[in-house]
Amino acid sequence: MASEEASLRALESLMTEFFHDCTTNERKREIEELLNNFAQQIGAWRFCLYFLSSTRNDYVMMYSLTVFENLINKMWLGVPSQDKMEIRSCLPKLLLAHHKTLPYFIRNKLCKVIVDIGRQDWPMFYHDFFTNILQLIQSPVTTPLGLIMLKTTSEELACPREDLSVARKEELRKLLLDQVQTVLGLLTGILETVWDKHSVTAATPPPSPTSGESGDLLSNLLQSPSSAKLLNQPIPILDAESEYICSLALECLAHLFSWIPLSASITPSLLTTIFHFARFGCDIRARKMASVNGSSQNCVLGQERGRLGVLAMSCINELMSKNCVPMEFEEYLLRMFQQTFYLLQKITKDNNAHTVKSRLEELDESYIEKFTDFLRLFVSVHLRRIESYSQFPVVEFLTLLFKYTFHQPTHEGYFSCLDIWTLFLDYLTSKIKSRLGDKEAVLNRYEDALVLLLTEVLNRIQFRYNQAQLEELDDETLDDDQQTEWQRYLRQSLEVVAKVMELLPTHAFSTLFPVLQDNLEVYLGLQQFIVTSGSGPRLNITAENDCRRLHCSLRDLSSLLQAVGRLAEYFTGDVFAARFSDALTVVERLVKVTLYGSQIKLYNIETAVPSVLKPDLIDVHAQSLAALQAYSHWLAQYCSEAHRQNTQQFVSLISTTMDAITPLITTKVQDKLLLSACHLLVSLATTVRPVFLISIPAVQKVFNRITDASAQRLVDKAQVLVCRALSNILLLPWPNLPENEQQWPVRSMNHASLISALSRDYRNLKPSAVTPQRKMPLDDTKVIIHQTLSVLEDIVENISGESTKSRQICYQSLQESVQVSLALFPAFIHQSDVTDEMLSFFLTLFRGLRVQMGVPFTEQIIQTFLNMFTREQLAESILHEGSTGCRVVEKFLKILQVVVQEPGQVFKPFLPSIIALCMEQVYPIIAERPSPDVKAELFELLFRTLHHNWRYFFKSTILASVQRGMAEEQMENQPQFSAIMQAFGQSFLQPDIHLFKQNLFYLETLNTKQKLYHKKIFRSAMLFQFVNVLLQVLVCRSHDLLQEDIGIAIYNMASVDFDGFFTAFLPEFLTSCDGVDANQKNVLGRNFKMDRDLPSFTQNVHRLVNDLRYYRLCNDSLPPGTVKL
Repeated sequence: MASEEASLRALESLMTEFFHDCTTNERKREIEELLNNFAQQIGAWRFCLYFLSSTRNDYVMMYSLTVFENLINKMWLGVPSQDKMEIRSCLPKLLLAHHKTLPYFIRNKLCKVIVDIGRQDWPMFYHDFFTNILQLIQSPVTTPLGLIMLKTTSEELACPREDLSVARKEELRKLLLDQVQTVLGLLTGILETVWDKHSVTAATPPPSPTSGESGDLLSNLLQSPSSAKLLNQPIPILDAESEYICSLALECLAHLFSWIPLSASITPSLLTTIFHFARFGCDIRARKMASVNGSSQNCVLGQERGRLGVLAMSCINELMSKNCVPMEFEEYLLRMFQQTFYLLQKITKDNNAHTVKSRLEELDESYIEKFTDFLRLFVSVHLRRIESYSQFPVVEFLTLLFKYTFHQPTHEGYFSCLDIWTLFLDYLTSKIKSRLGDKEAVLNRYEDALVLLLTEVLNRIQFRYNQAQLEELDDETLDDDQQTEWQRYLRQSLEVVAKVMELLPTHAFSTLFPVLQDNLEVYLGLQQFIVTSGSGPRLNITAENDCRRLHCSLRDLSSLLQAVGRLAEYFTGDVFAARFSDALTVVERLVKVTLYGSQIKLYNIETAVPSVLKPDLIDVHAQSLAALQAYSHWLAQYCSEAHRQNTQQFVSLISTTMDAITPLITTKVQDKLLLSACHLLVSLATTVRPVFLISIPAVQKVFNRITDASAQRLVDKAQVLVCRALSNILLLPWPNLPENEQQWPVRSMNHASLISALSRDYRNLKPSAVTPQRKMPLDDTKVIIHQTLSVLEDIVENISGESTKSRQICYQSLQESVQVSLALFPAFIHQSDVTDEMLSFFLTLFRGLRVQMGVPFTEQIIQTFLNMFTREQLAESILHEGSTGCRVVEKFLKILQVVVQEPGQVFKPFLPSIIALCMEQVYPIIAERPSPDVKAELFELLFRTLHHNWRYFFKSTILASVQRGMAEEQMENQPQFSAIMQAFGQSFLQPDIHLFKQNLFYLETLNTKQKLYHKKIFRSAMLFQFVNVLLQVLVCRSHDLLQEDIGIAIYNMASVDFDGFFTAFLPEFLTSCDGVDANQKNVLGRNFKMDRDLPSFTQNVHRLVNDLRYYRLCNDSLPPGTVKL
């Protein structure tokens, strides 16, 4: 034994050295190599068995178990059967002998190693594997150990990893399902025994004055008085050992429930027992006793009890999350809901000693989370099933949910509850839409609950009612959705308000509008406090308390304005006339408020607390403009009604709005406010489009400001928006007017002069602007190009979907600027930032105005680009200019995408040079680069070329398609087609998953639309190459997320020639597979059934892939020189 003893000492010292702070990485690598080599030796496990029984060093034990794990999972096939028997016998003995003294992580690892053996050998070679576990559970001394083994077995055998064949996975699942009833019976017994044993000794509490709490609501929820009585029993106090056993049993149940189907094995007594334990989570009394008794051990016990509640709720939620409920299980579900709502009532019960909120604060946070999860699952998965039960009181449930929601101790908890209400409101809305006849009955049933919800949610977003909580919300840090915590809080709350508005419009409006009015009064009353001092107007409110109240009122007004804006959609469409007066009241108030803010210039007023009140005043002003903008669709509808009656009221609304907007369009106004004004102006010009807009003095003032060369330019974004609005006023057709009354000649002249003024400096640029002899610094030239093109591009983009006349006028005005751009382009080809902007502009032109540009000029543009983008230029852009250079090439390819999609024969002559550019110039540069840049655009261009120009490759005649069986289509330009297909094939060998998904989709689309896979050239030369590549990708698991898509694509390709697939391709594929022997190849071939339907075929593909990987894993693990029979 000396050698084993010596090895153990050496290993202990190596391990100690490895984990010592002073050991260098170099030395650690040496030790690691030494240990790996030791583990690879045949028979190393004998040493490890000795180490495990003879050391107390945790590192050594962990290492020894890792050696066993490696042996069992990777080399088991090659281990002699005598050795296997010895290992199967020794490891469980070791576990039994030492399980009480081993550290828990070593014990758990040892359990997993034994379960790994069972995974390989049970029941054939390890027949007592599961029986041993059941015996361990039944013996009181080893119950905890048996439960750990059971949970590990459930984890490792029910959903095993891929290192097993599909047949073995199916066998294990079946073996486990056979044991489910026994196991659930045992677990029920354990939990019931512990409960009963401790219930007997639990002291009966004195009757409390609130013991009548199991009043009407409870008897409603729980039809059977016996279960109510059962759940009212006092919760027993458990000792630590019982606590531990129950937590293990509940963990086992939670994992079992995650994979076993709902069936009669899950008995009512098991469910009731789980609910008993769920009560531990909401039992504050036990926590109190633990803290009163003072000792830290008691406090820990209190926490442990809470944990039992969390584990029990996990079990319940696992069952709840199953959507497929067998008929016989529905009654159990109903019972589960009744019992959970008993708990919900217990949690939210309001008595004098405790408010609900402080009770929720005392509960374990995880318990509350689990409970909220339960409620979410109930509403999203089961409500439609349960609502039809007469004995289930949904309205009472909503009452409890209401209390639970609005007493949540944390913001996250409140958000989660709002989500549940959103699910409920969605359910209600879809129910009403599908049963319009019952609309009134359904709404009457829930009306009170919804009004209550609306009022409370509105209160929660107001500082007037909820200041303490709202001030905790962060309004600076942006989350992943680019919103602050406060914005998220407000948005989620307003979504609930909007959904209630959809169901109960009149109620919602009459609840919200008075609240808005109150806050508006305060805001509109500020004028009387404005005094003029030496430095300008100042708000004469200085007392700290007044400032604080004003701050709260302004914040609330801002939120309520957003709420009113969010509801705009519920006043338009079919209900326009019915809700007209409400909407008009709102819009008139909003117009008044925006004008008031602009006239008294609240955004420039000095205040006592400038860091707080000034942003508040700006925000209210900006929100009032945004809320008014939200009503632009309503105004548009009013505009068409007003057109028939020609009401002065509408004209005055629009004129007053313009009076509110115009003073804000200046560089002196803060960006937030300026942009809100610009967006409102764009909506008036684009959505509302009143005929008289151009004749309003305020609008002409904006025209003059924008076209005045001496005026200071607005910030980029605002300048673009204002120019868009002015252009749209002149270009967009007026609604409800015939063509001959549209005044196109005058509008056309005005538009030409607008564009002329906006592009004045740009049109004066010469191609020499980039040369060393230039008159103006290059940076200034770039600024002019950027400023002009950003405005022109936006104007074109916004007109692209409009009538032909609008686009004609737009192009006439732009023509000179477009020609200047084309002349400048070659001069700036080496300035990738400028080229980028120019190509963006041309791309927008091609998308929106290519018909107006006419064929000759379009051809000239394309030819210029094709001449400029030489192989050298492309290489420079892609390889040396970083992301900007790649963007330039991507935009160029996007322009070509528009060109190849154009119907008719006009641009067909360009096809050969476009395909040549792609395949001979761009593709060779990017093919081998790992970076995804340019690739996606290139392949989209190739796809569009094929998709929209199929006849360029396949000259199909009507006769040929009628006589499909007799005549095969003629093929033209075959080399180009083959090169494109080869590029697609190559892309499947690269790691970029997005490109893979995109290109697979393109091939599938070409097959759906053009029968790509059926074409003779594809069938004969490419089909099985593609199938081979896709299968290899599945075997390598490099694109696992796309498993399903790849399986379907393989099916679609194989289905073109199933006979060829089964008789030629599959045997050939298996023959070429390395790492598997002939016998294994035969088994793989035999297991691939000749099914020709999609589900069975893809299942066979995934089985083949799984088993091929499994065989390779087994073969790799065999010791060298092993003879395989």
